[in-house]
Amino acid sequence: MTISQEDALYDFLENVTEPFTSEEVAVHIRKYNHQKVGRLALELASFLESRKLAFPVDDKTWISRRGCFEPARFIINPSRLELLNGILIPGHRCVPFANPVLFPQEYLFYWNQVPITFTTVEGSPEEFYPYYSIYGEEYAPQYVARDNPENEAAFNDDPYDDPLEVSIQALDMRNLYRECSFVPGDCFVVRTLNWKEGKFELTRVGKDQWSPAALEEWCEAAEQGFKVSFEHFGPGNATEEQIAFAYWYGGQRMRDVPAYALEDFLYDKTKSIETTAYGIETRFWYAGKEIPDYTPPKELQRPDRSMIEDMLYKKRIPVSEYVVLAYVRDALFRRDLDISRIIERIIPPVMGMTEREWHFLAGYIGDALDEFQDTYSLFTDKVMGPIRQRVGELHTAVLDLTARLQKGDIDASWLPKHTFIILSQLQGHAAGVLEDLSTDEAPSAMELEALDNSLDSMIETYEDIKDLIDDALDTFRRNNISVVKFKDTDTEEGRIIQVGIGGTEVWRRIVVPETYPLADLHRLLQAVFGWSAIYKFRFLSPAIPAYKTTKHIFTIYGGPKVYGKNQTMQEEPGLSLSMTVEELSAQGITELFYEYGTFWNVKLIILSRLDIDRKEPIRCIAGEGAAPPEFVDGPIRFRKYITILEAGSFPERQRALHELGQDFDPERFDMDACNRRLKQL
Repeated sequence: MTISQEDALYDFLENVTEPFTSEEVAVHIRKYNHQKVGRLALELASFLESRKLAFPVDDKTWISRRGCFEPARFIINPSRLELLNGILIPGHRCVPFANPVLFPQEYLFYWNQVPITFTTVEGSPEEFYPYYSIYGEEYAPQYVARDNPENEAAFNDDPYDDPLEVSIQALDMRNLYRECSFVPGDCFVVRTLNWKEGKFELTRVGKDQWSPAALEEWCEAAEQGFKVSFEHFGPGNATEEQIAFAYWYGGQRMRDVPAYALEDFLYDKTKSIETTAYGIETRFWYAGKEIPDYTPPKELQRPDRSMIEDMLYKKRIPVSEYVVLAYVRDALFRRDLDISRIIERIIPPVMGMTEREWHFLAGYIGDALDEFQDTYSLFTDKVMGPIRQRVGELHTAVLDLTARLQKGDIDASWLPKHTFIILSQLQGHAAGVLEDLSTDEAPSAMELEALDNSLDSMIETYEDIKDLIDDALDTFRRNNISVVKFKDTDTEEGRIIQVGIGGTEVWRRIVVPETYPLADLHRLLQAVFGWSAIYKFRFLSPAIPAYKTTKHIFTIYGGPKVYGKNQTMQEEPGLSLSMTVEELSAQGITELFYEYGTFWNVKLIILSRLDIDRKEPIRCIAGEGAAPPEFVDGPIRFRKYITILEAGSFPERQRALHELGQDFDPERFDMDACNRRLKQL
């Protein structure tokens, strides 16, 4: 597809409200673009699917976001802070019912068909971040900064510290709250008048007006919508995308009232969905479960890619032509027009190229150089050039490191958590900056300063992950030296197993004999985390995740004690409690989930073999963080207690310590105490 055809597609999607087919979109595009493209309908279907621009009704029919969310209804529940100050902060409240290209301060709200005016509110950034967290906690500062130029300048002054005070635009609700006798617990029903322009109508609903059964019905639809969204698209490209598809798969019931406000549902009502770290970003995911690590994309032929983009995609470099052209402009800025060196920056040598690919890319770069040289000015590029050069070097470094890791010289289980996700996100962000700088017209000074600060943060993240990778490589090599040593009679084959409690930063690395059975592994985990086996448990093979299929799931259930009472272990067909670590590995099962009770989910990764001392076959060799008490209701509640310990009031901290233990320190991990418990097994 050409750029003009893409523009016509976006114009179509912003205005259509009825279900449509790709053929109907093709007819619309041809009204404005007469270029003959025989496969335009096919390209459009691929474009819509790959970029998730519309919702699939069936195999041939789509519905736009405008068609889905206009005139749907949702809920905004004002906070006590807003009621006291007579304001309403739009923030993330209208996701996904508003056009995502709009910022919250651009929305228009009506009460009895009269526009509600905006007012300015001052405060510390931390006061406002919770109103933008659904966009992603990492993006909340950006939304606050972009509310007005003064905020952006304040954030740019020091990219590493938030400003002391900012101002944001909020709805002036003083008269309205008085007029309708608004009290805590009341909420607003919001109807989408115009999705494209971000226009909404507010009406009040009393706190006891809806039955608990009707609200529970909405919660069930919402949870189902999120789960189907996760199943179809995984973590997606952004939280906004996850939420949009959750509302689609949640059906008409989720897009109407009675309902809960989305933030109340996500952060208070549901126990099956939570915010989860995803590389350097966050996503919503199954509570207590980790998002699977990044898998390099397969070589798929997408009809909307140009020939140069397709060649790069097959090299696992998913960038647009604008990124290549940014490297060409960078060569002009460097005054280094050697095509071989330009190619090495675009495709690091470790990735390899065929002679045909090299000549194809060289021809493209040569043509671009000829085109740019006549109009390029080093003087006008003196502001953009240094930033473009730095981000290009970062992009090349990320591609090079990713390619080296994918060569398979190291067991990926030894790499830091979400290594490939972080590298993929860095590559995507760097490519986005290169696209912004692939132009002759420099952005404003404030935008360039923001780009430069963002680049500093990306470089720092890259250096941090590279240091962690280097440490992991050293540890991997040291632990594998023993494999090649002559095996004496005082040693036996063992395995290192890494275990981490889902939804927390708590993890341990333990050494066990390969002959260790699952029944003993259960007891070991209880000792490692200082638990006392009060709940039932099961092991689940992630090779066949429970949320993907209900067939042939390998599970075992048990629980030798429930509050001190003996209980017979129960097994379902599948893995036996007598199955050993060695037998699991032989079947290709290198990852397990240990589900303990209804709240705790521990991920186990079987790492490399090594020789272990028969006199001390079981031990913990590394770990981080204090394990949560088993009776705390899962990772969400545990993280709330940790937050309270860090920033809560004195009474709140006392209540948290009452639940966690008076001497609980979330940063403390006593490996000696852990090994003493293991010796008692």
